[in-house]
Order: sequence, then structure tokens, then C-alpha cells
Amino acid sequence: MGEKCMEEYLMETPSIDYMNPLFQDKVRELMNQSEDNLDYIKRCYIFVRDEISHSWDIKTDVVSRTASEVLENKTGICWTKSCLLAALLRANQIPSGISYQLLTRADDASEGYMIHALNTVYIKDLDKWIRLDARGNKKNINAFFSLNEERLAYTIRSELGEIDYHDNHADLDERLVNILMQSVDILELTTDFEF
Repeated sequence: MGEKCMEEYLMETPSIDYMNPLFQDKVRELMNQSEDNLDYIKRCYIFVRDEISHSWDIKTDVVSRTASEVLENKTGICWTKSCLLAALLRANQIPSGISYQLLTRADDASEGYMIHALNTVYIKDLDKWIRLDARGNKKNINAFFSLNEERLAYTIRSELGEIDYHDNHADLDERLVNILMQSVDILELTTDFEF
């Protein structure tokens, strides 16, 4: 990936709004606790995964539409939790993007599909991108930080039509942004498209 392209993964966007004053204290706190950039990445990941609730897990109807709203509300869905992690990393000049998966809503395809978002992170010392899933752990979901082996929230079941796109976008997909902007209850949110 060229230098110009890499800059896209450092930019502030309306969804990844790390210049918002809410970020200053949290970024400083995480930086002060960190030994180096790699430790900072891990601390940011653990903070978003463990201290920011997934809206569906806690059954809140609060709609957090941007990274700063997730930080303020302390809740968001995977789309905006991934924006928060990207924002915390970009605020410290660490390139980060968003990757997507198409997952079933239930144990089978009877209730349709949903779009799941997770992060891509560039590890400069290793000159490689990794993916991290800060969705939040619960029963049957155990994602964790790893440089060598992906440990994401969901295992793709291709026999059910699930897809791991293995993509890397610099911003939240505009269709997802529009859904969030129109949503008044996060628990009723739906997507009816694939990537």
C-alpha cells in the first residue's frame, strides 16, 4: 500500500471523529499506560472490547452514530465500536481501517443476514496489517488481540451463506452511516445488502 493510500487510514472522517475533544483525555490516558505503539494498540483494543458495551448485549435502544458518541455513551454496535477503535489508533498516528463480514442473524439463515464490522490495523514494526474484532466478548464469543493468528468474534459458516470479505476500508461504509443516521432504536436496525 502506497504512502498516499496509507494516509487515508489516518484521516479523520465524520464517523471516525478523533479530533473531537472527548478523545483527548482517553488518548492521553491510554498513551501514558503504554510502553510502546504495540502496547498502545493492544490497550485501545481491550478498552473498546471490554469497556464499551455492545448495544445489543445490554438491550439499549441508544443509537451511537460516531466514534465520539460511542465514547460518550459507552455503548455502540460493532459498526461504531470499530469506528471508536480506529479513532483511538488514528489519534496516535496508527493506520486503521474497517473490514466486514456477512453473518446470519440466528443459528441458521432463517432470520436473514447482518453486516458485522471489525478493524484492520497496520503494525509498522512488522510491516503488515492485522484484523482485530472489538465487538465484545460473551458466551460463545472470545475474540482477543493477536499478531499472528486472527481471533475474531465469529467463525464464518460458508455453508450458511456467511462471508468474510477480508477487505480494508478507510471509513465506515456510507450505506451503514445512512442506516445509523435514520435509526431511532438500535435494536430495530436492519441491513438488506451485501458488500
